Amino acid sequence: LLVACGGTPTAEPVTPPTGTSAPADTAATVASAAPSAAPIAAASVPVEVTIEARSSSKLKGSATFTSVADGVKVSIKVSGAPPGKVATHVHETGDCSAPDAKSAGGHFNPGKHAHGLPSGERHLGDLGNIEIAADGTGTLEITVKGANLTPGDITSFLDRAIIVHEKQDDGGQPVGNAGGRIGCGVIALK
Repeated sequence: LLVACGGTPTAEPVTPPTGTSAPADTAATVASAAPSAAPIAAASVPVEVTIEARSSSKLKGSATFTSVADGVKVSIKVSGAPPGKVATHVHETGDCSAPDAKSAGGHFNPGKHAHGLPSGERHLGDLGNIEIAADGTGTLEITVKGANLTPGDITSFLDRAIIVHEKQDDGGQPVGNAGGRIGCGVIALK
């Protein structure tokens, strides 16, 4: 059987999923680590990601990452998923080349926190669960506080991967017992 995503435990603050938050019109600016370097602006337009099937699943989907005043708003839409709840996480490596998506590495966890659900301590990449209807479709919208879309920044979602799992994230350690990776998409500027 497929094994749940691996990674080092950590967590960051997040706004729990909602269905009605609107994107902000401004993008955050973060200074480069080099004192003499000019600031690097966050992506000023939404980053659109195609989520492709992995692990012989029939999943299809998309995700949109938008810079907002206090973090990154993530909107996910999937079809072909198993009914019930399925976990979704941002993983550390923007590589979906492996048939089982293991090439995406473990959960994105720059703060070195324990794994968890969005309402408590968690990895920055722990997005929670998507509620999947009987027809295999589902959506999730969440704002991740502390994340950004600034190239090269330690807390940036750029050049990472979004993963959809086969099972529900139960919040357990070390990575939520969410099972195999059935969908993967690289979060990158086009």
